[in-house]
Amino acid sequence: MRRLLNTLFVSSPDLYLALEGENIILKREQEIVARYPLHTLSSIISFSYLGASPALMGACARRQIGLSFCKPSGRFLARICGESNGNVLLRRTQYRWADDEELSCQVARAMIGAKVYNCRWSIERTLRDHGLRVNKDHLQEVSQQLKSLLQPIAQTTDLDSLRGLEGGAANIYFGIFEELILGDRLLFAFIGRNRRPPLDPVNALLSFAYTLLASDCASALESVGLDAYVGFLHRDRPGRRSLALDLCEELRPCLAERFVLTCINNRIFKRDDFEFQPTGAVLLGDDGRRLFLRRWQERKQETLTHPYLQEKIPWGLVPYLQALLLARYLRGDLDAYPAFLWK
Repeated sequence: MRRLLNTLFVSSPDLYLALEGENIILKREQEIVARYPLHTLSSIISFSYLGASPALMGACARRQIGLSFCKPSGRFLARICGESNGNVLLRRTQYRWADDEELSCQVARAMIGAKVYNCRWSIERTLRDHGLRVNKDHLQEVSQQLKSLLQPIAQTTDLDSLRGLEGGAANIYFGIFEELILGDRLLFAFIGRNRRPPLDPVNALLSFAYTLLASDCASALESVGLDAYVGFLHRDRPGRRSLALDLCEELRPCLAERFVLTCINNRIFKRDDFEFQPTGAVLLGDDGRRLFLRRWQERKQETLTHPYLQEKIPWGLVPYLQALLLARYLRGDLDAYPAFLWK
């Protein structure tokens, strides 16, 4: 369990949440392992299988403490909120901002700026760790090209211009993505991003990682009371979780793309993990998906220091903290949205 931003994260899957006086208690079997005063919390996010007592749920509802339940894998299940809970005000603000292009651009450019920054940092990490195995001059040149886009992104007030800058940065980054691959270059040859369906093993891994990340981001947004379907950069489309895709942008380079590169470079996947379809599509097979999911969950348990909060946290909590920070920005508690800048 961890308390961050007045939010209690219950990450152990075998804890039961209950009420004792004015405190939430966390129990493993019949033993109390932690106790927190309710008045110090604004929300609780539980990743436990065992759930919570009705008394605690009622106390949280009366005190306007958001109580969210997710599976240990991160999938959102439900959120308990009281009659006078402020979620409606938060969502009305979100909808107003989504309808205003200038306000939407304020959030979107922070996310896209962070995405380009994190793409550049991914390249810099390869230069730092494997400088003797890559074309150092070329990668440094590309890193500077990405850096030169950060100021135009920060200054744009137009969503279409922002999308153009993002597309240009993506083309630059994926243009050298194969140079970051140091594993089996024959199996993991990469000539560009493709999808629906992916046409090579690298794109198959990237697509699966993006799907899992989008699901985690949607769960995080719903857990803090935001509507995952109403975005700022990605516009409304039936069935599309637009805000989750927005949040994904800043996290793709470090949570999805870097994860795929690490798996390839550490030779985690082999040819038998993929299904090569007669149509040219390449998909992960059953064994490959199981292996991917296991490694993905292990990655989410690794820790880092959050660049804004300066707290050590598991990678799996990053989408939830970014969702909390976004909600606080929309409420007016923060002057700007602190996008995730990987360090």
